[in-house]
Amino acid sequence: METTAKIISFLHTTHPYDVLPDGELADLSTSFSRKKFDEGDVIYAHGELLEGLYLIKEGAVEITDINGAQVSLLQKSNHFGERGLLRDGHAATTATAASECTLLVLTPEAFKTEVAANPAFARYFNRGQARPKVATGLMTQHVSDLMAHAPVTCSETTLIADCARMMRDHKVSSVAVIDGTRLSGLVTVRDMTNKVLAEGLETTLPVSTIMARDPISLEPSALGTDVIHIMLENHIGHLPIVEGGTLVGMVTQTDITRFFGSSQTQMVFDLSNAKTIADMAAVTARLPEFLMQLVGAHLAHDVVTRKVTDVADIVTRRLLKMAEDEFGPAPVPYLWAACGSQGRREQTGVSDQDNCLIIDDAATEADMAYFRKLAKFTCDGLDACGYVYCPGDMMAMADRWCQKLSVWEGYFNKWISAPDTEAQMLASVMYDLRPISGNHRLFTPLQNTALKAAAKNSIFVAHMIANSLKHTPPLGLLRGFATIKSGEHRNALDMKHNGVVPIVDLGRVYALQGKFTAANTRARIEAAIEANVISESGGKDLLAAYDTIATARLEHQAAQVRDGIPPDNFMSPSALPAFERSHLRDAFVIVRTMQSSLGSSAARS
Repeated sequence: METTAKIISFLHTTHPYDVLPDGELADLSTSFSRKKFDEGDVIYAHGELLEGLYLIKEGAVEITDINGAQVSLLQKSNHFGERGLLRDGHAATTATAASECTLLVLTPEAFKTEVAANPAFARYFNRGQARPKVATGLMTQHVSDLMAHAPVTCSETTLIADCARMMRDHKVSSVAVIDGTRLSGLVTVRDMTNKVLAEGLETTLPVSTIMARDPISLEPSALGTDVIHIMLENHIGHLPIVEGGTLVGMVTQTDITRFFGSSQTQMVFDLSNAKTIADMAAVTARLPEFLMQLVGAHLAHDVVTRKVTDVADIVTRRLLKMAEDEFGPAPVPYLWAACGSQGRREQTGVSDQDNCLIIDDAATEADMAYFRKLAKFTCDGLDACGYVYCPGDMMAMADRWCQKLSVWEGYFNKWISAPDTEAQMLASVMYDLRPISGNHRLFTPLQNTALKAAAKNSIFVAHMIANSLKHTPPLGLLRGFATIKSGEHRNALDMKHNGVVPIVDLGRVYALQGKFTAANTRARIEAAIEANVISESGGKDLLAAYDTIATARLEHQAAQVRDGIPPDNFMSPSALPAFERSHLRDAFVIVRTMQSSLGSSAARS
C-alpha cells in the first residue's frame, strides 16, 4: 500500500500541490487513494460518475472525447477528470490506460473543498471560470447607463419661442422633436443662437424650420466609446438614443464629462481632426502603444480588440470623406464594408485590410469609374496608415470586390450553390462582412438572404464545416505543444492561425447553422449557446478557451511593444510560466474537442 509519506513526496514535485503549506498538503494527502490499471483498461467512460480527480504517478493515459477522437495522451504528473468534477460530477471525456499505469485519486469532496479554500489551487483547475471583471469606465459603459431616460421633447409644430422656454425651464441644451414616438429632429441651444438670434428669425415659426432633421442616433446597447467617436467625428454634443424607431433617451457632452479621459480618447480626437493622410498616419503609428495600454489595463480581450478596431473604422470613414471631397459626392448610394478581423471587430496590433464596396444597381459605367477611384484612394490611404494591402487582394480597389448589389447577390448565390474550394474560402471571409460607411439598405437584405440560403443548403454547410476544420490547435502527441519546426519562428506557436482562427471558424459555422447576423466571434458563440446550436456546457468551455487563447495572444503582442519589437502572432510557449502553459494547452484541448464534435455531427447529418 502506498504510504502517506510517499504520496506527500510525490505531491511536492507536482503543481499545484508544490505551493501548498506543508500542513495543508499533509491533510490533503490523506484523501488520495492509489489505483493500478493495465494497458487498455477503461478508467472511466464519458457520462459516468467520476470517482475523483486523477493524478498520474506512473504510466500514460489516453483521453478521448464523446466521438472517440483523441484529445490528449497524458503522462506522469498530469491530471484528468477535473472538468467533469467542476460541472456536475460526470465525466466529460473517456479515459483509457495507454500503458500499465498507477494513479492517485483525490476524492471529489476533498477536491472541491480545496478549490473553495485555496484561490491559487482553484485557478489551476477552473478553466470555465468567469472572465475577470475590470473597473467600468466610459469606454465600456453601455449607453443605456449614460443616457437621460426622459428627454425633453416637442412636436414639429411647436413654436420656436415655446421650445426655447422648454430649454430654460428644464435646464437642458437640446429638445428632441418627435412625430408620435418617432424621432424626427433635434433642436439645440446652438440652433437658437445661430439660426434664430443671429439671423433675426421670427420666434413664432415652428421648430421644424430650424431643427436638424433625422439626426444621428445610437441604440441603447452601444458603448460609451461609440458616443465619443460619433460626437468627435461629427462635431456634435447631443446624441439621441433610439430603439426600434422610438426615442428612448438622450446623451450629451455633460452626461459623459465625468467619464471623459483624454488619455484614452486623444487618438480618436486627433483622427477626427486630421486634415491629411499623413496626419492620420502619424496618429495610427501610436496604435501599438495604444494596444499596450489597453492590455495593461486588464480589459477583456474582446473589449481591447473592439477599441483597436474602432480606430480602423474611424480612419476608413475619414478617408472616404476625403475621397468624396476630392472626387465629388457619390453619384448613387454605396456601402463600404469590412470583412476579416475588422469586420468581426477583432483587430489586434497586426492587421492588414479586408474590405469591399457594394454599389446601388442604378450605377452607370461612369459611376463605376468614380467608385473605382474612391476605392483606390481609400485603400491606398489605409495602407499609408499601417493597414497594409491584403496579400490575397481582398480589397475594394480590386474590381472584383467593387461591384453593384446584383453582382454581390450573384456571388453569394454561386458560392452557396457550387461550393468549391475557392467558394468556401471566399464565403468564409465574406460572412464576416460589417458595414462601415454608407447606405445600410444595400447590406441587410443581402446578408439575410445569404444566411437563409446557406443554412438550407446542407452540401454548402458541410463544405463550410470541412473548411473550418483545416486550422487545428497546436497540440503535440504528448503533453506538449506542436510548435513551428523550422524557419524564422521555429519553436513558436502561431497564435493566429492555430490559436484564434480555429475558434473564429467554429463561430462562423455556428452563425451559419443558426442564421445569426452577428459577425463577432464571442457574440456568435453566445448566440449559439442561447439558440441550442451547441450545448451550454460545451459553449461555456469554448468561451473560456477563447478568452485564454486570445488573451495570451494580446499579452504576447503587448510585451513585444514594451520591448520595442513590432508585434506579431508567434509566441514561444517556453516564455510562459508553467501554470499559464498548462492552461493554454487545456484551452487548445477544448477547441479540438469542439472541432471533433462539429466534424462528427456533420458526418452523421
